[in-house]
Amino acid sequence: MEGKRIPGVLPLLRLPMQLRFLGTGTSMGVPVIGCTCEVCTSSDPRNRRTRTSALLRAGGTTILIDAGPDFRAQALAAGLQHLDAVLLTHSHFDHVAGLDDLRPLCHRRGCVPVYGAPHTLAEVRERFAYAFDETSAGSTRPSLDLRPVNAPFVVGGTEILPFDILHGTWTITGYRVGGLGYVTDASAIPPASWDLLQDLDVLVLNALRHEPHPTHFTLAQALEVIAALAPRRAYLVHMTHHIDHAAGRWLPPGVEFAYDGLEVTIAS
Repeated sequence: MEGKRIPGVLPLLRLPMQLRFLGTGTSMGVPVIGCTCEVCTSSDPRNRRTRTSALLRAGGTTILIDAGPDFRAQALAAGLQHLDAVLLTHSHFDHVAGLDDLRPLCHRRGCVPVYGAPHTLAEVRERFAYAFDETSAGSTRPSLDLRPVNAPFVVGGTEILPFDILHGTWTITGYRVGGLGYVTDASAIPPASWDLLQDLDVLVLNALRHEPHPTHFTLAQALEVIAALAPRRAYLVHMTHHIDHAAGRWLPPGVEFAYDGLEVTIAS
């Protein structure tokens, strides 16, 4: 977004960023337990999908987007040693269940800031009540600093813009950071948020499967959104075992199925 401003929004980051896709699967992951379909039994490692999450590095700042139940294994695979903040899109299990695994990082850093919509953080506080219980002396627990957001904020010099996304009847949170737009679990993008997703270098977007679903974009719907927004590149995530990575060769130019461990550089 060099030379451009979104009215009312902080000037966005100018430095290149690195995005690592920690996980690219849905709530059940791929392979699905007990399933013997072609994707679940595929020898292509890109068809092995842990729950959707990502790691964003901008300068010396490292930011985690969602912490699902596979976070421990994802963090070890990424060699993660330091974390400056967590951004939560919403409080569904597959996006928050790994918050307890932040404990080693909390011990090294101290309290880890966790950003999200007020209703998301209220549910995190309820589900992880022990983390905020001062009477549990002697027990190991994550040290989480819950920070509700509904306006642009800054983490380590990195400006972050949260915006609303519809996930069925839920309103959840997408994030824009410089030239990155991160949207997962979407079934619709409100007009005001649509305006904030213009002129992207990279759009990350969910594409659940081919068949319609009440709370997620299908592959066809995701491709329609990408065509309308026209980012320079788009990566699809949150895919079920109905999506074979090899089918990505048929995607439009500039659009790819992401896979666990993929790393991309994002221009601001």
